Amino acid sequence: MDAVLVFLILIIVLALSVFFGTFFTVEQQSAAIIERFGRYARTAHAGLNIKIPFIEAVRQRVNLKVQQLIVEVETKTKDNVFVKMPVAVQYHVTEGREADSFYKLEDHQSQIESYVLDVVRAKVPTMTLDEAFEKKDDVGNDVKQQLGESMRTYGFTIDNALVRDVDPAENVKNAMNEIQTQQRLQVAAAAKGEASKIIAVKNAEAEKETKKLQGEGVAAEREAIAEGIKKSAEMLVEASGGQVDVTQAMTTLLMTQYFDTLRVIGIQGHATTVFLPHSPGGMAAIAQQIAEAVMIGGQAPRADGSSGPAIVKAA
Repeated sequence: MDAVLVFLILIIVLALSVFFGTFFTVEQQSAAIIERFGRYARTAHAGLNIKIPFIEAVRQRVNLKVQQLIVEVETKTKDNVFVKMPVAVQYHVTEGREADSFYKLEDHQSQIESYVLDVVRAKVPTMTLDEAFEKKDDVGNDVKQQLGESMRTYGFTIDNALVRDVDPAENVKNAMNEIQTQQRLQVAAAAKGEASKIIAVKNAEAEKETKKLQGEGVAAEREAIAEGIKKSAEMLVEASGGQVDVTQAMTTLLMTQYFDTLRVIGIQGHATTVFLPHSPGGMAAIAQQIAEAVMIGGQAPRADGSSGPAIVKAA
């Protein structure tokens, strides 16, 4: 009985081994490499599959999903600036070439990394730092093209190669920022200078116009004074019946204006102290000075377009 029991157990174990060794499953987006006595037999795809027990074996399960490998590349630019450029390579095993991807490469990631390093270190040294920032997509395209041609032989398809960043040393970043700062300050200073220039020109034009108007006003004022004195002198000469000559009439008018001015100054409570010569001789000097000032002021252009001192004629 013991021998029969042992035999039954062996039969059951053998049956289970045959069952589990015959049927196997492959997950979605993967493939199984089947070998027969150590030699490649076929590739099993997703679903329930059958193999010959004890003769065939699942050698490797291959992932068919898109994978990503980040390669950190350190190189220098044409202007001798060392930069770090992480390159993200996206790839997958080409459908129908699962066996090539497994048997032809021992370590596909190391192979991809070597190609990326070679391409980037050949491309970037021909660019300046600014060009490396501007044309990093061109670097990625070159990596994708050259890497794709090389890895196609081994059963891999390169979907994309992206240069994620261009990272120079910290002191280089600070220098670049300082350059941008100074350039912007120069632009701001130029704009500020231009604005100051415009303001100065406008102020000068306004001052010119103001002076012009002030001059015209002073000329008109002097002309009006001269005309008034002329008419007053003519009236004095006419009133005296010709007994008072022009010079006496002018002196009388000027002295009258002088005393009127003293009266106006005196009635103002906040008027300041004014020292004037008040002797008869001083009066004559003041009259002479006022007369000369009026005659000089009469040189201003008149309303009729003529110029020259106002001449008083006796009636």
